[in-house]
Amino acid sequence: MLIGELAERAGTSARTLRYYEEQGLVHPRRDANGYRQYDDAELRVVHEIRSLLAVGFGMDDIKPFVECLRTTGSGHVCPDSVAVLRRKLAEVDGLLAELTGLRQRLHTQLTQALAHRESPC
Repeated sequence: MLIGELAERAGTSARTLRYYEEQGLVHPRRDANGYRQYDDAELRVVHEIRSLLAVGFGMDDIKPFVECLRTTGSGHVCPDSVAVLRRKLAEVDGLLAELTGLRQRLHTQLTQALAHRESPC
């Protein structure tokens, strides 16, 4: 399929696909006329990329998943992918801890404000 068809089927743009190619994530074949040709495997790769981006992974984080997908058929089973998942989970856990602390401080301030309020606003 040509780049326009892949873009349509993947729900993205040709520009985005060219960017993925520049990043080494998508590998089209080139026709004699220079047109990019993609097979269904590249569609699967683009779906994987988009799903990982949607949950907050960066482009550098995605590379191990794409390499793993190409070699094993699953992007999440290789040691490098597992390492990225562990790191990302630790990052999310840290953010949750920060948000929990912030929520507690806000709750305390609200409780104090309501307890010391003399008249309704």
